[in-house]
Amino acid sequence: MPKKWNILPSPPAIFLNSHPELPPSITRLLWNRNLRTQEQIDEFLNPDYFQDLHDPFLFKDMPKALDIIFKAIEDQKNIVVHGDYDADGVCAAAILITALKKFGAKNTSVFIPHREIDGYGLNAKTVELFKDQNIGLIITCDCGVSNVAEIKMAKEFGMQVIVTDHHSIPATTPPADAIIHSKMPDETYPDKNICGAATAFKLVQALLKKHKETNEFLPDGQIHEAFEKWMLDLVAIATIGDMVPLLGESRTLARYGITVLNKTKNLGLQRLLIAANIADETGKPRRGQYNAFTVGFQIVPRLNAAGRMDHANTAFALLVSEDEEKAAKLAEQLCKNNTDRQKMTEKMVDEAVKQIEETKQEDNPFLFVLGEDWGMGILGLIAGRLKDKYYKPVMAMGRDEDEIFGSGRSILEFNLIRAMQSVPKMFEKFGGHPQACGFTLKSQDILEEFKAEMIKIAEEETRGLDLVPQINIDAEVDLDEVDWKLYDLLQKFEPFGQCNEEPSYLACGLTITGISPVGQDGKHLRLMLKHNSHAVRKTIGFGLGDPARHPDNWRDTLKIGDKIDMVFSISVNEWNGNRELEMSIEYIKKTT
Repeated sequence: MPKKWNILPSPPAIFLNSHPELPPSITRLLWNRNLRTQEQIDEFLNPDYFQDLHDPFLFKDMPKALDIIFKAIEDQKNIVVHGDYDADGVCAAAILITALKKFGAKNTSVFIPHREIDGYGLNAKTVELFKDQNIGLIITCDCGVSNVAEIKMAKEFGMQVIVTDHHSIPATTPPADAIIHSKMPDETYPDKNICGAATAFKLVQALLKKHKETNEFLPDGQIHEAFEKWMLDLVAIATIGDMVPLLGESRTLARYGITVLNKTKNLGLQRLLIAANIADETGKPRRGQYNAFTVGFQIVPRLNAAGRMDHANTAFALLVSEDEEKAAKLAEQLCKNNTDRQKMTEKMVDEAVKQIEETKQEDNPFLFVLGEDWGMGILGLIAGRLKDKYYKPVMAMGRDEDEIFGSGRSILEFNLIRAMQSVPKMFEKFGGHPQACGFTLKSQDILEEFKAEMIKIAEEETRGLDLVPQINIDAEVDLDEVDWKLYDLLQKFEPFGQCNEEPSYLACGLTITGISPVGQDGKHLRLMLKHNSHAVRKTIGFGLGDPARHPDNWRDTLKIGDKIDMVFSISVNEWNGNRELEMSIEYIKKTT
């Protein structure tokens, strides 16, 4: 739907004047990201791994967790790592199981739940399975904080339980032996926004720190610090993929993790990059260096596709693989899963849009769609696409023989998980974040009651709000200001992501001097533009020539000599060893 262009405010003159060494467009970025002091600015632009990461022992339960783990290894107990089926949960499980083996644990296993059979988090059947397997210690990652009954059952069976998680805290917390979760009540850990894999990584950091007190090297002779840093590629993938705010510790972990990714020793990641054609057969990146875009739009979707289309065990097996041939086959399977997922998503989104139109829901404050043959793995994608299209909270649901399950996505103005927490009796289980959730209804019979209750809550919470999606524009600039110096400074803002979006700029009154369709079917447009000088600048509008994405049909309506306003980002086009600045068009408007 159309977006409102919102130019962010300019900082006070005193702030602009205090940074004469920076272009005003960069100073505005700092101000609008609430980076006001020199200390904040220095930490953001130049994060330091040793200074900007918090001590893992700031977690209240960390000493208890370490004692339990080292004793379990010493006693050769059976240890199971219980992960989740998305990229965050799979990366977290890979980090933990690799570390446990590194410390000499002999009897370890991993359980990644099946999205549709097992559902999210622990369940009673799984706990029964662990009992039959004589498991002595369960370590959860990216789940567990909402599994009160299941963890109580595990404790009754004599198992110890350590929870590492980052999801919303329920009214009642589980009786685990230790809970490593930054949002727990009275938790002393300062950063409240790290993802599941980062939380698992903090546990590994603490294990390494404790082990180093009495051991110069790890059992296999590796240096503690080296092992720690080579895990950062997985932490970065999870951090970016789970869309946590890329500020504070998460920013530092993602920044250093992308550096590690560019020289990763993880065999599975190497083969995935090659299979996805992101790297050539030698493993060298095909276009410059890997960055947050590589992670968020090329790696994460392929890891997630395993759990959406089949079982996330495929993604986990890839990340811990030490066999070249096996890793290559797993990588190819993930790429195929992702292609199948894309086709299925398009089909189901079309069905969902038709359902909304036929049920005349467009004016409702909350949208609901239900497909009899929609699998849980695709529901979140359907909900996300509909949320973007209509800019309203959406729940996409599926049905099996005796239950209705679903996934929700919400807009910034509506806290989805808080709304669900206000009616907990409607759910068999649920969990998530303010903008994303998963759930199973208590009964199919309450579907209409459930929909009515969510609509009522949404009406109350959004009443009087102008619910129009906005694109925040960092500054209006002259195209002649876009040069290599500006680009190099922008690189210090990487990695881009949640709460640190890639900067968008506005240029007004541009004249089109050339138009060229690009790509298959001409779905992209190359525009040559003049601004306030005789210089002609090259831009690229991905999808700008696709009527399905742009109802204005720019491919047929734009002509040479037209005047436009343009919102764009700045990137680099690299081919055959050449590099040139490129302005990527995000939105345009024709002017008189």
